[in-house]
Amino acid sequence: MSAGADRTPLILAAQSGDRAAIEQLLAVCQADARRYAHKHCHASDVDDAVQESLLVISRKVTGLKAAAAFSSWLFTVIKRECLKLTQALLKHEPIDADAAAQRLVGQTDAALRIDLAKALESLPAHYLEVVLLRDFEELTIAEMAERLAEQPGAIKSRLHRARELVREYLTVQNP
Repeated sequence: MSAGADRTPLILAAQSGDRAAIEQLLAVCQADARRYAHKHCHASDVDDAVQESLLVISRKVTGLKAAAAFSSWLFTVIKRECLKLTQALLKHEPIDADAAAQRLVGQTDAALRIDLAKALESLPAHYLEVVLLRDFEELTIAEMAERLAEQPGAIKSRLHRARELVREYLTVQNP
């Protein structure tokens, strides 16, 4: 929370389960969350970390014991989300494009369609959404950003990750 601003009444209302207060609290703390995420995340992960952190806050604020602990809790949640994103990024090994192509070249079109459908089904909803908007509805990054009310950079990053997950699924499933 911003220094000097007493948000205790808003936090208390959010703790009691007041949906409007929770939404207002999330709006108020978003700028601080973004600043903190910039310090702890890769630039491409900031939007995802903030989004995931605010989702956690919205679901768990009713369990917060003391309103005075909100700011430190918010920063702890953001730091944890940044760490999760960094670990996920480091966990994936680069895919050898030549080896992947060789694995897929022997498959029939029908088998490839089935595998692609399974790969898309395996994606988390926020990744599937950007793939469908880009590759099926053929929207531009700017159009996607406008529709999803997000920054174009966040959309590009999510689309890149989604495609990497699909590629990984297809190459791992087809050894």
